[in-house]
Amino acid sequence: MSQVDSTSPPIGGSILGHPVKRTEDVRLITGAGRYADDVAPSPDGLYAVFVRSTLAHARIRSVDSSAAEAMPEVVAVHTAASLELGARKGFPGIADTFDRPELSPDRVRFVGEPVAVVVATSRAAAEDAAEQVLVDYEQLPAVVDPQAALAPDAPILFDAAGSNVCHESGAGEDDPLAGAEVTVRLEFRNQRVAPAPMEANALVAQPDPANDGLTVWASSQGAFAVRGAVCRSLGLPPERVRVLSPDVGGGFGAKFGVYPEQIIVAALAHRLGRQVRWAETRSENLVNMYHGRGQVQELELGAKRDGMLVGLRLRILQDAGAYPQISAWLPNLTGMMMSGVYRLPRAQWKGTSVVTNTTPVSAYRGAGRPEAAALIERAMDLLAAETGLDPAEVRRRNFLDRDAFPLTTTTGAAYDSGDYRAALDRALELAGYEQLRREQAERRARGDRRQLGVGLSTYVEITGGGAPEEYGGVRVAPDGAVTVWAGTTPNGQGHETTFAQLAAERLQVPMSSVSVIHSDTAAVRWGFGSVGSRSMQMGGSAVNDACIEVIEQARKLAAELLEVDAADLEVAQGGLRVRGVPTSAVGWADLAARAGGEGLRADLNFKQRGPTFPFGAHVAVVEVDLETGDTRLLRHIAVDDCGTVLNPLLVQGQQHGGVAQGVAQALFEEVVIDAEGTPRTASFLDYGIPTANEIPSVMADGTVTPTPLNALGVKGIGESGTIGAGPAVHNAVLDAMAHLGVRHIDMPLTPEKVWRAVRSAPAD
Repeated sequence: MSQVDSTSPPIGGSILGHPVKRTEDVRLITGAGRYADDVAPSPDGLYAVFVRSTLAHARIRSVDSSAAEAMPEVVAVHTAASLELGARKGFPGIADTFDRPELSPDRVRFVGEPVAVVVATSRAAAEDAAEQVLVDYEQLPAVVDPQAALAPDAPILFDAAGSNVCHESGAGEDDPLAGAEVTVRLEFRNQRVAPAPMEANALVAQPDPANDGLTVWASSQGAFAVRGAVCRSLGLPPERVRVLSPDVGGGFGAKFGVYPEQIIVAALAHRLGRQVRWAETRSENLVNMYHGRGQVQELELGAKRDGMLVGLRLRILQDAGAYPQISAWLPNLTGMMMSGVYRLPRAQWKGTSVVTNTTPVSAYRGAGRPEAAALIERAMDLLAAETGLDPAEVRRRNFLDRDAFPLTTTTGAAYDSGDYRAALDRALELAGYEQLRREQAERRARGDRRQLGVGLSTYVEITGGGAPEEYGGVRVAPDGAVTVWAGTTPNGQGHETTFAQLAAERLQVPMSSVSVIHSDTAAVRWGFGSVGSRSMQMGGSAVNDACIEVIEQARKLAAELLEVDAADLEVAQGGLRVRGVPTSAVGWADLAARAGGEGLRADLNFKQRGPTFPFGAHVAVVEVDLETGDTRLLRHIAVDDCGTVLNPLLVQGQQHGGVAQGVAQALFEEVVIDAEGTPRTASFLDYGIPTANEIPSVMADGTVTPTPLNALGVKGIGESGTIGAGPAVHNAVLDAMAHLGVRHIDMPLTPEKVWRAVRSAPAD
């Protein structure tokens, strides 16, 4: 694949659609990146370390901080009583009963919940002092399993609620399986996983004496979200709080939420009048950063004997953790997307979300959509087995037709565009599907120890939902320099490259003349942030429209200068020219100077009419050792369709990263919490993050089906790989054992689980 030199102007065609290298990478791979904890300490700066609960459920009898306060370098020790920050409202639609305090005043509900905070002049001193804070607990019975949380005798986490149910939802027909000739049933557990970004949570807060405010550096996916939470908690107006999200070492959705520690550190800096900084350790991160997934699903899929679907009934039990976040609402997304890429005449779903004595669950790469893809794709494989059809054929028979779009599914999703058959056909072609099936049959006939498994996943997901508006601004200065302002907050996606690429194309200038400003609430007028695979379709569309508005401003000025009709002008190399008369032109610098002031500028909010629905097909090829249970992923083919592709290099990067996280959940990762609520996976020694040794080279490909909902035709891509990869790998491992009668194993498919399934398989 040829690559475009980002310093050169687009010559002989559009720079869009070409694999431009990320301009951010120079600083990131040379160690010049600047993360929150890299902010220079002030001479009188302080460090915050949190005292965390060692019990999953307990009443706090007392907190004795006298020994800690007497230690050298300790400036203060605070509890909920001394900070008086109160509680923060949870997700909309969740009762106030379940609101979370910034510091727990009287009761802890999960191991790792902050109880007190120590502030000292060095991190080491703060850590030592935190160990000397004595908390007297009255241990209470804990409930860590969502099914156990529904039991009549289950411990109640919030007395005023009367039960552990924090949200209920559902929709659909009374009897979705009427007329089914074949029914497959399955209880499916989508395990709890930890986001585990390379950079853990961190925040630095610096008082600003000029306006009695704060400057905050936060490792976050939404700088304006952090500012809003700090302002609400401290009672400060927005103009007195500046939040910057510098380089962010991964987020995966978990860094879009605002954490109590972030509010507390900001409050301490404001109260003490000194810089205060906080950075999680890895063990803190694994028990404190919001977890993902945590669903138990019971499904019944009905079909005719020829494999044509009749209906689907689904019951979702969502583990929300100790304090409900968006997790309590995730069953709504799973229910809406449960029909996947298929014609499903009837559907019914019910979601129940419960609180447990565990780390809160929130959005994690996919947020409800991987759970939907996992359940329907497992069900389709089971249906193929019941009807004797090939897994690819049973999918083809039930695909929504490409000519049917736009359409609204039985479950209420308004799909914009799609061509599901094309994606599957391409994936099967790249995989050499027929040859793989022949090799599989040969291994089975020989009784090989290592069996081949081939897994399919055809998925659709929703992107840009829930946040349909984003800010973008563009300015051409009198010296010809172009500045782009973006409301998104990148955390590894490459926005500085793609937004500059887009502006360079629209204005026909070199990328090197374009600067991109983002993630700074003092420099950017507004922004929602980066979450839900929305950045290019929302933020990119805003930048695109701002470029168009700047061009229109320039067109009027150029028409006066060149004494021509504005309609006869076109954007050319470095400015505007009369169409068909290359010598009659005026450059951007001259036009910006004529505009006066700061030059040509446009600021706007782009609002999309609805979410977009990327889709794709994945094929996973695995080898399973039937004697040891060891599973190796040999090949993975990802054909993802995100509409128009502006930079294929960056799209492929998202595909590779997404696939790695989907594979990780299918084979390796699981948060383990014992019956008393104690985490057993609080370090990378215990939590199974895969390395490059476990992830093969991914064959990343795609089809292109533009969306009509924005002028660029783009859809999201950030979460697609995860949504497509997990079910494909899961199906592949089970396919390798299908001839033994193994029907299902819950993720992760560890060697022990596979070994036990083989040993307990039905006899021939």
